Amino acid sequence: QVQLVESGGGLAQPGGSLKLSCAASGFDFSHYTMNWARQVPGKGLEWVAGVYADGSDTYYRSGDRGRLTISKDNANSMLFLQMNNLRPEDTGVYVCAASRSCVMHCLSYEYTGQGTQVTVSS
Repeated sequence: QVQLVESGGGLAQPGGSLKLSCAASGFDFSHYTMNWARQVPGKGLEWVAGVYADGSDTYYRSGDRGRLTISKDNANSMLFLQMNNLRPEDTGVYVCAASRSCVMHCLSYEYTGQGTQVTVSS
């Protein structure tokens, strides 16, 4: 069955870094666009970043390019999110999400993981 398993979250100080990982299985990872989204209580999933199926192009929320880096390893069915210069407002549960076509400001996804908690606090 389809599985998306996130890891790499934790507690970080403002200005620090974290690298999130997502291991995918059970579907043709190389043919899906992949996204990171953040769970917002009462609002569902807030899109954070996306990458095309072949990893060629990446998209970010306004102002996050250069601070966040999404990458896709099709050979190993892995998705990553490098988060630098972390801010308290980055706190939340980050979810790995697969889509057949959406790579930016997605409202729904074909598959989502359970998420990994990121907490940014001093």
